[in-house]
Amino acid sequence: MGFLSNSKLLQWRPTLIIPKLPFPRFSSTSTAEPLSEPDDHHHHPPPPPPPPGATSSEPHKAHQQSPEKPETIIIRMISNRAWTTRLQNSIRSVAPHMDSSLVWNILHGTSSSPDQALRFFRWVERAGLFVHDAGTTLKMVQILGRFSKLNHARLIVLDAPKKGLPCSEDMFVSLIDAYGRAGIVQESVRIFQKMKELGVDRTVKSYDALFKVILRRGRYMMAKRYYNAMLREGIEPTRHTYHLLLWGMFLSLRLDSAIRFYDEMKSRDILPDVVTYNTMINGYFRFKNVDEAEKLFAEMKGRGDTVPNVISYTTMLKGYVGAGRVDDAARIFEEMKSCGVKPNAVTFTTLLPALCDAGKAAEAKNVLREMVDRYIAPKDNSIFMKLLSCQCECGDLDAAGDVLKGMIRLSIPTEAGHYGVLIENFCKANVYDKAVKLLDKLIEKEIILRPQSSFDMEPSAYNLMIKYLCENGQTAKAETFFRQLMKKGVQDSVSFNNLIHGHSKEGNPDSAFEILKIMGRRGVARDADSYRLLIESYLRNGEPADAKTALDSMLESGHVPESTLFRSVMESLFEDGRVQTASRVMKCMVEKEIKENMDLVSKILEALLMRGHVEEALGRIELLNQNGFEPDLDHLLSVLCEKEKTIAALKLFDFALERDYIVGFSIYDKVLDALLAAGKTLNAYSILCKILEKRGGTDWSSRDELIKSLNREGNTKQADILSRMIKGTEGSPLKREGKKKFAPAT
Repeated sequence: MGFLSNSKLLQWRPTLIIPKLPFPRFSSTSTAEPLSEPDDHHHHPPPPPPPPGATSSEPHKAHQQSPEKPETIIIRMISNRAWTTRLQNSIRSVAPHMDSSLVWNILHGTSSSPDQALRFFRWVERAGLFVHDAGTTLKMVQILGRFSKLNHARLIVLDAPKKGLPCSEDMFVSLIDAYGRAGIVQESVRIFQKMKELGVDRTVKSYDALFKVILRRGRYMMAKRYYNAMLREGIEPTRHTYHLLLWGMFLSLRLDSAIRFYDEMKSRDILPDVVTYNTMINGYFRFKNVDEAEKLFAEMKGRGDTVPNVISYTTMLKGYVGAGRVDDAARIFEEMKSCGVKPNAVTFTTLLPALCDAGKAAEAKNVLREMVDRYIAPKDNSIFMKLLSCQCECGDLDAAGDVLKGMIRLSIPTEAGHYGVLIENFCKANVYDKAVKLLDKLIEKEIILRPQSSFDMEPSAYNLMIKYLCENGQTAKAETFFRQLMKKGVQDSVSFNNLIHGHSKEGNPDSAFEILKIMGRRGVARDADSYRLLIESYLRNGEPADAKTALDSMLESGHVPESTLFRSVMESLFEDGRVQTASRVMKCMVEKEIKENMDLVSKILEALLMRGHVEEALGRIELLNQNGFEPDLDHLLSVLCEKEKTIAALKLFDFALERDYIVGFSIYDKVLDALLAAGKTLNAYSILCKILEKRGGTDWSSRDELIKSLNREGNTKQADILSRMIKGTEGSPLKREGKKKFAPAT
């Protein structure tokens, strides 16, 4: 709307002409729902005439610019600056004198900032620049009402008589409507009653405004009372009045009352128009009275002066859908097109979901194509999800793909959920190449990460896709995809484990282990098979230490590895020279009471003893015996003696004697010979004494040599004790004491 010039219009006083309430508002081009509540439409002053002397044929001179209008300058200043004395002085400098058109235009230009508009409205009068008239006062009331600043608007209206300004009906109508939109019905009624007290004539316009407010809140009895009061005052209702009453009665589910008002309207020789028919048809459908609705529709078509519009057909279509008569809805859709009536967004939004629910995928496909060709976006974007599901359920994946293309053509944001339906069904149909192409778009455009999404991808979709990628050497892409899902809060254990499987099979155990760590931090369950694949991947890569770390994590998660997995890790560590680490794996294996695949035990113990980790080896032997295993001590002692590891052999032999483990007689001699050969006579003496005490005798051939060695070294006391012990046990049988020997570990 253009601004009014303050030149040539000094005598013009703007007045707001409020038309009859347009609700129910039906037109051939409207896309509003039938019986939806109307918006207010206010008529403002016409655009200003051209400045004096200007003609349409006057050539335009590019170097000359029309001077900026005062109202444009003032509006810009008010919009961009705080309300201060300096701003007020700036306004004075631009317009030292103001008229009605200038003030009205400034209020209109600042209507989006009601506080600034109100400050200007009050200041301009206090400053003596202008005395408000009915036009500027009404404009201010409308602005305040639109922003629900109702107290300010009310004071302005009620103070108008004190200023000698006659109150117009339009001011009260605007105030009644504003309180009604705010839900304060009683205040609207009081304002309506106040009109009579102030001597303001009430016409059908005021009553219509009141009917709209009270019927919106379901006060149908109050509406009847005021309708009767209107008749008593001699005010004749208009067609628009009856439209409001019919709408309100149907809204309150008062069918009988609506029919009576309809009959009364006709009795007053007010013929129904298209809006009347649309309102009645929609009302009958509310009560599932399809027959009466069809009769009215046929009556409307039969009249020459009333032609059904898009709202009429859409109302019928919606009514048929609500009654479960989808075939009739499709029929009326074709009829409206044959009559030259173009469907609108509401038509398509109503019909498409109904076709999907009825399993009419082919019909839905055709209607969708028509909607896209006409470039009409539906009112409810959720219908696309229904369309996708419908076409997929019918097995027409090409038609499902066309749904997504249609969304893109109509500039409707595609969401992860839409892609998910297609991806899932492409995967189920083994059309993985198309599923991967869709996924590439999904990842590239980061559609998953879009805020305020209504449809997220379902696990059934992304799990199938991730599994396929991980099984076909594309785990990196699967992880990129899943990390976007994780940013949206997805913590799906199936996908996590599939990623671990994929990385492990592709020889990227570090990436798999990172996924495991993420699962641990987020408390997501990790399955034993994922750990097994990860450990095997580390072993294939020749990284036994990392395999051991993964094995520890597996144990911490509560999973017990199979004996073959334990053995594989032990063997890999042992072959890598990590004997002590292998020993710790063996310890875990024994503690978990796993008795299979223990053939490496003897090698590990031997390696520990050979490397001088005697105490650790003895601890492992003790643990093995406590859990039903006894390593082959004879073999261990024999190897140690052969390798001249006499200290280790001494400690192991002494350990066996203290715990009464049975050791072969030949091993006794072998250990003693090794000690004697190494010059460890005192150690040999100590061991021999223990043997004599526990076994009662020995036929060690080198015992006399030991006694001689002790004497030569000055250990005569020990030599004498040993001699007497030997003589005391001569002739006595050897004792086979000791713990029962367990079967060797296998």
